[in-house]
Amino acid sequence: MERFKVTILVDNIAKGNLVKEHGLSILVESERKSILFDTGQGNALKHNSRALDIDLKDLDAVVLSHGHYDHTGGLDHVLEIAPNCELYCHPTVKKTRYSVRDSKVKEIQPPRSTVQALDNLPDAKLHWIKEPIMIDDRIGVTGPIPRRNAYEDTGGSFFFDTQGVEADPVEDDIAIWLIKDSELTVLTGCAHAGLINTIEYVEDINPGKTVRKVIGGFHLVNASKERLQKTVKRLQNMDLIVPCHCTGKKAKNYLQSCLGKRVRQGEAGIVFFF
Repeated sequence: MERFKVTILVDNIAKGNLVKEHGLSILVESERKSILFDTGQGNALKHNSRALDIDLKDLDAVVLSHGHYDHTGGLDHVLEIAPNCELYCHPTVKKTRYSVRDSKVKEIQPPRSTVQALDNLPDAKLHWIKEPIMIDDRIGVTGPIPRRNAYEDTGGSFFFDTQGVEADPVEDDIAIWLIKDSELTVLTGCAHAGLINTIEYVEDINPGKTVRKVIGGFHLVNASKERLQKTVKRLQNMDLIVPCHCTGKKAKNYLQSCLGKRVRQGEAGIVFFF
């Protein structure tokens, strides 16, 4: 029976001699496909893949969850060492963006090297994702995710301008799903579209199948008590919940206190087999 191997390569927390970094990168491997979901900021990916004896040169695809620097850095390096790799992302992934908080402005779009790598990629290898697609018969990419639950938001002060006037809803936020029989595993980059919005959309795309595992950034770091409570209620039927990156320590602790051993701390170097 074909199985998935899922390895967290980059996260804010790291095992042993691995490098931690504010970012996320997850490697998905099956007998047929090798897919990298996000690339972190770049440096940790290079170090950790070597330390884990993972050769990225045979990658079939890279999927970018959204256009922030901590998920897209080092893409130029990956595309250089994996010449046959194809790229999947939303058309607005290169857009200039800012975080504006307490009068402090920070550019958060992909680094120039990533934008250049995107521009240089042949059209045949670049897939702009505007709707759900299947990379193979058991791995799908959502495209933009409908925002149906009013209690979920982007999880931060994101704007298209330095004055903090034109809000950025991070509409390019996308996720990956993996299929095993009637069960689904969802991988999220930051879940700016909302973790529950993402889970429910993946189930809509796959009628008759249920999300049982979710791994990635949940962006609950600034979540209200109401949002956390409603999130936990919706996650009650999960077998495995792995909060990473931008979930926030307080939210991770809350998930664990409510859902127990089903919640496992995400960190670079952790491996799952499905």
